[in-house]
Amino acid sequence: MFLPTTREEVKKLGWDGLDVILVSGDTYIDSPFIGVAMVGKLLVRAGFRVGIIAQPDTSSDRDIRRLGEPEVFWGISGGCVDSMVANYTASKKKRKTDDFTPGNKNVLRPDRAVIAYANLIRRFFKDTKPLVLGGIEASLRRIAHYDFWSDRIRRSILFDAKADILVYGMADNTVVELADALKRGYAYTGLRGICYIAREKKRACTELPSFEAVTEDAEVFSDMFTTFYQNNDPLTGQCLCQRQDTRYLIQNQPPLPLTEEEIDAVYSLDFERDLHPYYRKEGNARALETIRFSVTTHRGCYGECNFCAIAVHQGRTIQSRSRMSIVHEIERLIAHPDFKGYIHDVGGPTANMYGVECEKKIQYGACNDKRCLFPEICPMLPVNHAKQIELLRELRNLPGIKKIFVASGVRYDLLLADSRSGGRYLDEVVAHHVSGQMKTAPEHTEPHVLSRMGKPDAEALVAFKKMFDRATKKVGKKQFLTYYLIAAHPGCTENDMKEMKQFISRKLRTNPEQVQIFTPTPSTYSSLMYYTGRDPFTGERIFVEKDLRKKERQKAIIVEKGSRKKEKGGREKVRR
Repeated sequence: MFLPTTREEVKKLGWDGLDVILVSGDTYIDSPFIGVAMVGKLLVRAGFRVGIIAQPDTSSDRDIRRLGEPEVFWGISGGCVDSMVANYTASKKKRKTDDFTPGNKNVLRPDRAVIAYANLIRRFFKDTKPLVLGGIEASLRRIAHYDFWSDRIRRSILFDAKADILVYGMADNTVVELADALKRGYAYTGLRGICYIAREKKRACTELPSFEAVTEDAEVFSDMFTTFYQNNDPLTGQCLCQRQDTRYLIQNQPPLPLTEEEIDAVYSLDFERDLHPYYRKEGNARALETIRFSVTTHRGCYGECNFCAIAVHQGRTIQSRSRMSIVHEIERLIAHPDFKGYIHDVGGPTANMYGVECEKKIQYGACNDKRCLFPEICPMLPVNHAKQIELLRELRNLPGIKKIFVASGVRYDLLLADSRSGGRYLDEVVAHHVSGQMKTAPEHTEPHVLSRMGKPDAEALVAFKKMFDRATKKVGKKQFLTYYLIAAHPGCTENDMKEMKQFISRKLRTNPEQVQIFTPTPSTYSSLMYYTGRDPFTGERIFVEKDLRKKERQKAIIVEKGSRKKEKGGREKVRR
């Protein structure tokens, strides 16, 4: 069933009210890929009555009063993407489209959506039930953080939104435990995976430098972020506190990873995999096209690319579903009336991390003095793609399946490190799970830039391309690699982009077009470098391009075709 969006729908379910009302910056697509849909279904399974208000009008009470007032709490999310990322490009230009809005026009999501929705509720519901923040926007802004769009350090979003509780990470178990505590009147301040505001420091908490201290000194901010990052592991992470004004932000220990049984139960929930009819009348949402018939095999990523927030939000521990759980979900998709035989993606943040995890990390927690994949792959990581090969073979042989795509990114360094089954895995993907193009994300080719990114060296990319070309030739198909690249990352100059252009032309023999300008998103090491102008791992000062036009110029070096036209006065003008 869909979660109700109107009082009429609530009555049809036989409910006389709602325990929880979820407010989201995305339209309501009932899918396991949509955070509020997942949270709502988990709460319903636990016995709570849940409704949803998607993309409410923030200038009136027209939408926010539609379902009345909840009896337990309001849940507020900016959506699947931070609202500032959703609304603005890396050049700070307003985006015209939004894949999570009916009609795909970017006209319904407010800037800083979490704060806007919290203010909306407070304006029309005085002394209401607790406001609980969640989703990626809240999760990544839970401590003092650098905000690219205002170019300053901002307080925890919990303070700016004047909310009561913040649930961070994926929150599957946390949100149900919190709802139960609030409904029964029990204390919730000991729950893992939450932040709250307190008058005093919590005993046995690691105290971070205050908001005032980190705004005055970039080096102090850098030290604070490193402490915060190192305490994100569920087994070794400590409770943190930070003074933000006269009060303290308290961040409890991270939630424990889901067991296989728990994550299977999450994905066994029943979803409509459609846009709710109440919102469909405004048009379709483009996001539905890719997520409707896609399947998540696992969560988490130990790649820890410095520009990526997955390690902070989903965690560094891979949580894989069982083979039968994935099979059963695809069997449900096959039975869907609109299914045409194609699964658009089977994967996760990184496709080929399914079923591959370090036993030491599972038992004792992630290492703070080294990473799993950078600068080299840890020998403790049991890299073996055999389990993934078996899964893909079983899935593509299910009755009703025409083709299953692996559209999630593949870590080629992980594949190259697997001498037993890495080549067989690539053969399987190339032969059966790619159609024309296979995505890969080297991001750059220059060694010092790759080092700042936490990415493998470019020679690994060249070796992977050779493997891909051989595998493609073996099956007699005309297929290509597409390369995702980043311009203007901290440490990157125009000369570095020119060197990358030559490398790509000489070694990869292509003219890539998938180039994006680096966006400093909250709670990543790359954003820390952007703000401080230093490498936090070495203390070295680095070049950071902050001029928007020069950022565009870096991108143009890669994507331009043909020669440059001379402007008057001899200056070069990049052909756009």
